Amino acid sequence: MKNDRKGQRQLFDQYHKYMFNMAYRITNNKVITYDVVQEAFISIFKDIKNFKRESTIGSWIKTIVVRKALRVLEIERKHDAEVYNNYEHDVAWNNQFDAHDLDKAIRSLPDKCRVIFLLIEKEGYKHREVAEMMNINEGTSKSQLFHAKKLLQQKLSRF
Repeated sequence: MKNDRKGQRQLFDQYHKYMFNMAYRITNNKVITYDVVQEAFISIFKDIKNFKRESTIGSWIKTIVVRKALRVLEIERKHDAEVYNNYEHDVAWNNQFDAHDLDKAIRSLPDKCRVIFLLIEKEGYKHREVAEMMNINEGTSKSQLFHAKKLLQQKLSRF
């Protein structure tokens, strides 16, 4: 499929929206997300010959997208003057709590907490898999998930 433009287009059409949404949840920045998805699909098309069918192609693509998003997030973090792990975006809450508010609360979490929360709770990864993807130990993944849930609970307890 490396030079099969029609096959590449079909693969892209099938997965790009889902991968964009997942990468956006990780990066929290639409401009960066477009670059992440583009770079991920370039890698996917270039390395499709290495797909070993040990998992579904969707899982393989998701892993590539998540890793690209994490790398970009790490690069952004290194170039930013603020310390993201200690920074929380202010969330303007209204009197009505809905899915949009929950999404805002999740997006307001510190980067590492947000990413781990989404990968485990939304995407269904195991702590071992997240630890491997993010180059952290499994205990760090567990503690960051606990911290994310605690922060969300605090934010949502106002309702």
